[in-house]
Amino acid sequence: MSDLILVLDEGTTSTRAMVFGLDGRMHDVAQAELTQHYPKPGWVEHDAGEIWDRTLACAREVTEKAGVDRIAAIGITNQRETVVAWDKSTLEPLSRAIVWQDRRTADFCEELREAGHEAEVQAQTGLLLDPYFSGTKMRWLLDHDERVRQAARKGSLAFGTVESWLVAKLSGGSHISDASNASRTQLLPLDGAQFDDGLCDLLGVPKAALPQVVDTHGSLGEAKAEWLGKALPITGMVGDQQAATIGQGCLAPGDTKATYGTGAFVLANKGGEQPRSDNRMLGTVLYQQGGKRTYAIEGSVFVAGSLVQWLRDQLKLISSAAETEALARSIEDSGEVVIVPALSGLGAPHWRADARGVIAGLSFASGRAQIARAALEAMAHQTHDLAEAFAADGARWTSLKIDGGMSANDWMAQDLANMLDLKVERPDFVETTALGAAMSAAVGAGLYPSLQSAADAMRGSIRAFDPAMGEAVREERLARWRKALKAA
Repeated sequence: MSDLILVLDEGTTSTRAMVFGLDGRMHDVAQAELTQHYPKPGWVEHDAGEIWDRTLACAREVTEKAGVDRIAAIGITNQRETVVAWDKSTLEPLSRAIVWQDRRTADFCEELREAGHEAEVQAQTGLLLDPYFSGTKMRWLLDHDERVRQAARKGSLAFGTVESWLVAKLSGGSHISDASNASRTQLLPLDGAQFDDGLCDLLGVPKAALPQVVDTHGSLGEAKAEWLGKALPITGMVGDQQAATIGQGCLAPGDTKATYGTGAFVLANKGGEQPRSDNRMLGTVLYQQGGKRTYAIEGSVFVAGSLVQWLRDQLKLISSAAETEALARSIEDSGEVVIVPALSGLGAPHWRADARGVIAGLSFASGRAQIARAALEAMAHQTHDLAEAFAADGARWTSLKIDGGMSANDWMAQDLANMLDLKVERPDFVETTALGAAMSAAVGAGLYPSLQSAADAMRGSIRAFDPAMGEAVREERLARWRKALKAA
């Protein structure tokens, strides 16, 4: 009996394969870290070959445990704006992948902004001119990588985000991208079925190198039998933040979630209404089925869990992320230490690619506990900035559903509730990105009739955190945050 979903969850720091039952229970998981390459300040790269090799190894490990005959379908979720360039004929990568965090195209974005293009780009795509998005990364590869240029001249160049790359490898050459990921390239109008000629011309990206835009769930392709021992249908493809929104059951207009992983991403469901923001929020495709789109408004923070990773790997202040909770609880406050984690610029609502990280308020009394606590407090500070911008756009939060690896930290979850003065809800199973991909694939395979029915069957229990902070304390912290933010 085929009653399991294989999810490939390809993140920024690791790749995983997970097997889910139709009740939402995770049966097996295999994980492998991905190498981060930092050739210059502000540059972040991945080896696309390594992504494929390690994803396949994880998939084989869990499939062997579960039994391939029990796998009904494959769902894929991924870091969204990261760009891979490969040769259509050989399916070999032509360069390192440029990761979503990379800021090398800041000058090009500024040129486009100064030429007056941001308003038209935002009106069409819902996105601002920022190095975060995929299109300018593609242009950079064409301008600076000879192998990419040669492939473009020969007509063999393929550009895609990571789900597109994985499907190409799994299927033996299919070149597709789902609408949720395609909407992050800055080349797809929110109401356009395929990539737009005018946007491609503006950014200097050949349309012939781009994939076909398809639904997020349905009959999307097939993984060849040679990879996992049996040909398996690919029935779900969805960007990681959209997948987490689905996994949280945010399926009605106004439902809002925040995912705290490498970065922090807040999405509010907008239904069939195309999102428009006057406060530098983003409009994006939440999912697409049968060519019909559901939209979301999004605020993106570039640095969340990666700040804790930096404390661990670069500053050696902690040996594991889990230490931060005990350190935060060991002191009454941060001793006025404030961290602005602009290690790869500032995202929403500030959008300052030139911003750099700041640690403010240091004294001889400051130690590792104060810095660890300030790092966790930075999550609530950044989220509060987003809450104010959403409210100004008429999308005020009444509660917030959280997920992602960092959300398992009880101290941080309570601090969010305190600083937002809102109820914060966290599922017992916080890996809702993978769960949302499983839901999408289950619907795409016809195992559930709708995302709502899949969510009803597959979501687990919830824990709530209620606010417990006085207004004066909250305002004092926000004043310190805003002062440090100016220094960034």
